[in-house]
Amino acid sequence: MDALERYLYAHTAPEDPLLQELDRETHMREVAPRMLSGHLQGRLLELLVRMIRPRTVLEIGTFTGYSALSMAAGLADDAVLHTIEVDDELQPLAQSYFDRSPHGQKIRLHIGSALDIAPTLGCRFDLVFIDGDKREYPDYYRMLLGEDGSEPLMHSGSVLIADNILWSGKVLQPVAHNDRHTQALVEFNRMVTDDPRVENVIAPLRDGLNLIYVK
Repeated sequence: MDALERYLYAHTAPEDPLLQELDRETHMREVAPRMLSGHLQGRLLELLVRMIRPRTVLEIGTFTGYSALSMAAGLADDAVLHTIEVDDELQPLAQSYFDRSPHGQKIRLHIGSALDIAPTLGCRFDLVFIDGDKREYPDYYRMLLGEDGSEPLMHSGSVLIADNILWSGKVLQPVAHNDRHTQALVEFNRMVTDDPRVENVIAPLRDGLNLIYVK
């Protein structure tokens, strides 16, 4: 951690002790712990939820549950957050922390493909956070905005946040023909930029967040 990053942490509201514990356990147990949102991004998500005041939230990509818990902390008690994780092996760890959190009753954990599950939840979402399979980002966007004749899962005034949108700078480099992750992220960013239904800004926090407002 460099001096500037230490300054950011020192001047950001402290991390919740349960989230600190989840961060440590994720780093001990998981092969790719950097997938965890972490303190700064978690606090940003919580504050955005407090400001937007959504009633229904969708998260695509639970991992070990850090971002879901961060957003749930900003939710009203009668709001609900649906989080979808494709890897069933992550379910016990994430659910154990949801069960221990005072905000856990707001969270509904689903295991499977977000493309299959999200349309069945019966919601139009006020806020969506995408942090799932990067190869599926364009498909998530089409699903959420209701292309190809399907019913949209978002509405005018909804906010979409997409994580890892800079992909460690790979979006700036020539993309290999077999690099489906980078190809999909480049396509996603282009889709958002070219879509007159939305406004957006990319914030270079960590690996990049695309903040998108549905007009």
